[in-house]
Amino acid sequence: MTHSSPLPPPKQVAMISDQLALAWTDGTEQYLSLRTLRRACPCAACMGEPDVMGNKLSLGKKKYTAESSLLRKYEFVGAYALQFFWGDGHSSGIYAFEYLKNGFLDQRYG
Repeated sequence: MTHSSPLPPPKQVAMISDQLALAWTDGTEQYLSLRTLRRACPCAACMGEPDVMGNKLSLGKKKYTAESSLLRKYEFVGAYALQFFWGDGHSSGIYAFEYLKNGFLDQRYG
């Protein structure tokens, strides 16, 4: 079985107005809406989690406020992810670099 190498961390991360800018080591740049990023939080409380039978459990539809999309700060988690600290107090989502670069944009968040 062959495993691919993990995605290296972005060379640069910056908050620009209502977007997060990421400069990747492959030369690409990405600009992610903070609103979309907050709604794409991958934590179990936001996305639900599977029970022992594989059924996805959800806490119901999330209610967002203007504070929800306000990014207070971010921190690197090891060499694989970013953790965001949002204005509404939410901070349990760990956004793997692979998820940021390739994953969550395949889904729609409103």
